[in-house]
Amino acid sequence: MPDGSADVSAILSVAADIGENLSDYRIIATKSTVPIGTYKKVTDIIKSKTETPFDYVSNPEFLKEGAAVEDFMRPDRIIIGTTNPAVNEKMAQLYSPFMRRGNRILFMSPASAEMTKYAANVMLAMRISFMNEISALCEKVGANVEQIRQGIGSDSRIGRSFLFPGVGFGGSCFPKDIRALIHTGAEYGVEMMIAKSVQQVNISQQERFVKRVEDYFAGREDRTVLAVWGLSFKAKTDDVRESP
Repeated sequence: MPDGSADVSAILSVAADIGENLSDYRIIATKSTVPIGTYKKVTDIIKSKTETPFDYVSNPEFLKEGAAVEDFMRPDRIIIGTTNPAVNEKMAQLYSPFMRRGNRILFMSPASAEMTKYAANVMLAMRISFMNEISALCEKVGANVEQIRQGIGSDSRIGRSFLFPGVGFGGSCFPKDIRALIHTGAEYGVEMMIAKSVQQVNISQQERFVKRVEDYFAGREDRTVLAVWGLSFKAKTDDVRESP
């Protein structure tokens, strides 16, 4: 949404449809990334439409575009957010075929599950923005950002994932989720300063890239042909939403 809030109208509409058609007990699971507190809105809507008992589960997905099948079959973790311990057991049975390498199911409240999804995405985006900011400084001081990436990524406390500098992140998740987390923070009087910085660094990195291209070809624009190889926000996908 223009103010940074997430549009959950489709989810609330589905909740109303479920409530109007629920005839016997069901477990209702939300897989989408939704703002913290959506679970209460969904359950309230369903309860207003039916007296049939049900349980609600916040079960956010963690699938990467271009690797969705692999991520689904071999998940790093499964997040189950519910207030009913009996539902935990049923959800554990549902996911048991994908837990052969060890139990990686985490049980928590619906609010915690919703927050976990946002926190994970913003943290990954933070790593990208941090490396992009480091790369800008490296250019000024004569350091090699690739060597630095390897140096810090070798630290087991840090790891190597999401440490590649580039023109910034895009896609359907990171930009949207950062805006939504900032908006949620504002609603509750918490200034999400790190999330705001991640957002600003990403914008600055894209502007810095454009300026470098303009400076490099300055005075030669009329006889320069530029080829853009790949418009999607990442490899192995055709998604151009908010692509850098």
